[in-house]
Amino acid sequence: MTPRVTVSPQLLQWACKRSQVDPNKLRKRFPKYPEWESGTLKPTHKQLKDFANFTHVPIWTLFLSKPPEEDMPIRDLRTMNDQVIEHPSSNLLDTIYLCLQRQAWYHDLIVREGGEAIPFVGSATINSDVYAVAAEIRDRLDFNEEIRNKLTTWSDALRYLVDQAEDSGILVMNSGIVGNNTQRKLDPNEFRGFALADNLAPLIFINGVDPKAAQIFTLSHELAHIWLGNSSLSNAPPNLLPSDNTERWCNHVAAELLVPKESLRYNYQHHSQVPENISNLSRHYKVSALVILRRLLDIGLLQRTEFMEHYRTEISRNAPRKKGSAGGDFHATLKTRVGKRFGSALVASTFSGDTSFTDAFHYLGINKTSTLKTFGKNLGMRTE
Repeated sequence: MTPRVTVSPQLLQWACKRSQVDPNKLRKRFPKYPEWESGTLKPTHKQLKDFANFTHVPIWTLFLSKPPEEDMPIRDLRTMNDQVIEHPSSNLLDTIYLCLQRQAWYHDLIVREGGEAIPFVGSATINSDVYAVAAEIRDRLDFNEEIRNKLTTWSDALRYLVDQAEDSGILVMNSGIVGNNTQRKLDPNEFRGFALADNLAPLIFINGVDPKAAQIFTLSHELAHIWLGNSSLSNAPPNLLPSDNTERWCNHVAAELLVPKESLRYNYQHHSQVPENISNLSRHYKVSALVILRRLLDIGLLQRTEFMEHYRTEISRNAPRKKGSAGGDFHATLKTRVGKRFGSALVASTFSGDTSFTDAFHYLGINKTSTLKTFGKNLGMRTE
């Protein structure tokens, strides 16, 4: 007779809640789960191991006397209807933990190499002038109107901004899944991005499920957090004013960075209808219609009633994509997920013998030396 394992129903419920697993998928995968939860039947060790993998929890946690306390490792500034979101998903937590591990590795590398602190990290406060900080970031990233007019699409603009941010010393990672697990898709309704401030290894993560225009705003918003020296998790939409003072300040900086007030006044066509202006200005600044709407309201070119009318029209067009991550070449996608700066440093350190292949595989979510070599070549590096 197959031995069975005693496990607390409370821990089974905790694992399901933490993973936000679809109840229908759970019942299909584990038909006896209701009996496990009621205590009328115990799972076998293999079943419990499969359950732990399915709900993305370490199996040892299911043998505890009560669910472990899992505090958010960074400041959580997300709100929904002005209420704090209390229960982060396992996908979100595991993404933050992985990025913290990558950041710690890169920080130690820079220390070993004698790198200097990045001067703009923590150089601002929420009392700093929004326009001055936005101008400073714009200059640092060389994102003036002349440059952006040469960028044909939102994807081009996002790629340019990411490259410029990385060239300035910031690690930028963009993914719609946990690691390389395509079964663990990130939910843009749960979070849009986060910043991990560090004077040697600042890191920004962008939820890649969002449309490109939304990702551009997220990147800009998280840049403001880096300037504050502020590690935090965000879901602040560009069209609304968050209740939190820090989020409100970062939104203002991001909006001014992307759509400067005086430039918008100059480019607004008073003889054109509002929808036409929104469309033209969105293309011109490479931002979403919601950002343009918010800016027009902020500077008085749109009244509140007009804003709400056009907001309702535009909001339905800005629903996040259903796909979890970009397709195409795996190695090119991996470069986006981990960032060129981090990826290049990790490959170089591994093949020079300073970092173990085991650690490199963990940080990249791969398991073959040949994959690491090909990834390095995709980054333009010699791996032989």
